[in-house]
Amino acid sequence: MDPALLRERELFKKRALSTPAVEKRQASSDSHKKKKARVDKESSSGSKHSAESSNGKVNIKASSGYKFGCLAKIVNYMKTRHQNGDTHFLTLDEILDETKLLDISMKQKQWLMTEALVNNPKIDVRDSTYGFKPKYNLKDKKALLRLLDKHDQLGLGGVLLDDVEEGLPNSAKAIKALGDQIIFVARPDKKKILFYNDKHCQFVVDEEFQKLWRSVPVDSMDEEKIDEYLKRQGISSMQETGPKKVLPVQKRKKQGGQRRHFKTHNNHLAGVLEDYSDGVPVKK
Repeated sequence: MDPALLRERELFKKRALSTPAVEKRQASSDSHKKKKARVDKESSSGSKHSAESSNGKVNIKASSGYKFGCLAKIVNYMKTRHQNGDTHFLTLDEILDETKLLDISMKQKQWLMTEALVNNPKIDVRDSTYGFKPKYNLKDKKALLRLLDKHDQLGLGGVLLDDVEEGLPNSAKAIKALGDQIIFVARPDKKKILFYNDKHCQFVVDEEFQKLWRSVPVDSMDEEKIDEYLKRQGISSMQETGPKKVLPVQKRKKQGGQRRHFKTHNNHLAGVLEDYSDGVPVKK
């Protein structure tokens, strides 16, 4: 053999021995795949079991939430159409059609008819038809002005703007038309209250009297202390003139077994009158 080929052969053997070779083990990879498949199967069966166990609760919650969601949508729709001046009553089928709730079940529809809408304080029911029921049912601006005037005369104060907007169709336009006949007052919680502007009570107060009025601090005094101070100064404060509650009269308990004795004042008729306290006397 050629010496050059022998040298190349020896060099090839040395390189082969110096380079490590890794053999792939088919059995190991197969067992790993089987193990992974078993784990995946167990996890899927566990999740399936947990889903089945909680399926009842989820369905109950979803059903209940859907029912009350439908009810809220109906009430809000009836309120909006009332505020827009559309106050005529609707049947339940008409309401479901206009609110696009045609996919509800018969059970949910029956619940709306017999429980939800009938017992809702904001829904008025008349002959199986339904309408919105505001706190104050106002037809126009004159009705609003009469309401505010009545509250002013009876000392009931003002009316919340939210209640007016709820019960008066196109309320913004009506309030704007009334102008200075009503007064707006903002509460600390930023809610606005409407008052009747009684122009007969408008008069000019002397500036000196205004200064005296504002110079008296009453922030740290309650009503009882103010009343006591006025009495010491010889001034009688305005008393409450509203209707007072009449307390129910408690009936006295009858004392059993005890007879009450009354004094007789007909001594001059002695011998003429007869005593019937022990019953009707037997005739002799």
